[in-house]
Amino acid sequence: MRPRRGLDAGSVWAQRVRQLEQRLRAKEERIIVLETENAALHLKLAEYQGLAGRSTSEVLQLYSAHGQKQKLQRSSVVTQLHGALKRLKQDLKSLRSFVLELSKDFQRQSNTHLYQVLTAVQGIQLENEAVQMFQIKVFDLEQSLQEVTERYEKEKQKRRALHNSLVELRGNIRVHCRIRPLLPFDTASGHSISEDRQRNFLEKVAYAADDETVLVKCSRPGHASINRTFQFERVYSALESQDIVFADVAPLLTSLLDGYNVCIMAYGQTGSGKTYTMLGPQLEENFAFSIEDESELGIIPRATQEVFRLLSEKPAGSYWVEVSVVEVYNNEIFDLLAKDNYGKVFGVKREVVTTREGKSDVPLLMHETVENAAEFLHLVNKGLQLRVRHPTLVHAHSSRSHLVVTLTITTIISGDNFGISWEDEQTSHRLNKEVSCTFPQKMRDNKSTSSSRASSPTQLEATEKLKQVKTRLQLVDLAGSECVGMSGVTGAALRETSYINRSLSALADVLGAIAEQRSHVPYRNSKLTHLLQDSLGGDAKLLVMLCISPDQKYLTESMQTLGFGTRARQVQRGQVKKRNFPVPSKAK
Repeated sequence: MRPRRGLDAGSVWAQRVRQLEQRLRAKEERIIVLETENAALHLKLAEYQGLAGRSTSEVLQLYSAHGQKQKLQRSSVVTQLHGALKRLKQDLKSLRSFVLELSKDFQRQSNTHLYQVLTAVQGIQLENEAVQMFQIKVFDLEQSLQEVTERYEKEKQKRRALHNSLVELRGNIRVHCRIRPLLPFDTASGHSISEDRQRNFLEKVAYAADDETVLVKCSRPGHASINRTFQFERVYSALESQDIVFADVAPLLTSLLDGYNVCIMAYGQTGSGKTYTMLGPQLEENFAFSIEDESELGIIPRATQEVFRLLSEKPAGSYWVEVSVVEVYNNEIFDLLAKDNYGKVFGVKREVVTTREGKSDVPLLMHETVENAAEFLHLVNKGLQLRVRHPTLVHAHSSRSHLVVTLTITTIISGDNFGISWEDEQTSHRLNKEVSCTFPQKMRDNKSTSSSRASSPTQLEATEKLKQVKTRLQLVDLAGSECVGMSGVTGAALRETSYINRSLSALADVLGAIAEQRSHVPYRNSKLTHLLQDSLGGDAKLLVMLCISPDQKYLTESMQTLGFGTRARQVQRGQVKKRNFPVPSKAK
């Protein structure tokens, strides 16, 4: 659009000039601002340049100082190393001189020790020669000792054989002693005592010094200990087994078959091991003895087995065996094999009497015929279930009665054979075999209705050439003596204890009377001694098995038992009579 001419054009250009002037002022203001900013930047640049110069100089100074420091350090380390090297050289010289001295000293000591070793070797050689000489002497002494020991054993056996022969001739009572081990119930006394006294009670005071001597340590508070010894035919320590005990009893069973009566009884205080020795371990539920463990069997089952083994060597039908089981309770005799009308076994009171021949007898006593050891043991177990027992503080299963098991062997021999050889008797027996075999059968037929003692006379009258010979084995388990204060019994048990102690006292009185050879022997003071009159009075070979405890708290009872055995050993009853058996002879 074109400007208007005249006024319009001038105003336009004036307006245009004003716009350009405004723009110019704005540019100038901008230039002034930029110049101000440029000046500020120059000022900052100068400031930073000054700072950079100062920093550069400081860095140069630091670098210079660091270089100087490193030089100083290097010179210091070198100096230190040089000093250390000098010291090391000095130490090396000292060490070298020390090594030389040590080497010289070692050489001297080596020479000394070498000389000592050579001297010691020479001494050892001399000692070896001496040891060899001693070994030769020891070997010679051992051989001499072995020879002396063998001679001693032979002489000991001869002495024992001579002693047994002397016992046979004098009729002495054989006395063995068995010391039981300490048992759990020894520690559970039931008495309220002090700990010191309890420790004393648990002390062992009885020992087997050897196989013939018992050593007892007797001591009282405030007094010196005294050792006492007791001599017996055989002494068993706590470690010796049932087998060893029976081995010394077995020869008596041969005497039984040779025509002698035999009695074996166990004597001692309650809890000392009498029933274990005679029967073996017992079953708690019925007090029968267990036959499962043969090594633990006592004298009664072992003796039965041995008797039947020996009888098996005899001709069949030439013998029969009977058994009776009785107990003496409160001074009364009870038959433990008696039966009621229904065949049930129950204890029946019996009486003991003296026959016209002066022998003891129990009328109506039940004698059961047995054919082997198993039948015998079965009957004994049935009887044991009726035996009276009562617990005490000393023994939980204390026997309150004396048990007497009797095994009677009836042998049939020919009347013409007395004084002739045993072989001839056997030949004669075979000729009469049919007749003799009827005796045991008759006994078995009659045993359920009457006593077996009246079973055979009819057969004996059938032939004048046959005769019965009876031998008897009595196995006695005595009730234990008791101290009332220690056993703690009251009431009925106290009464039982009184009867037990009185019967054992009567037994001691009988042996004392026999030992003193009195005109009157008080057998009838007790049913026990009256029942055992024949065995005690010399009609049987008698063995008393003493049983004692090694414990200190039973010392009084053990001493009483050992004293009883010592007195019994001194009894001389005269030579035991043999039953009327034929005389053995080698010549026909």
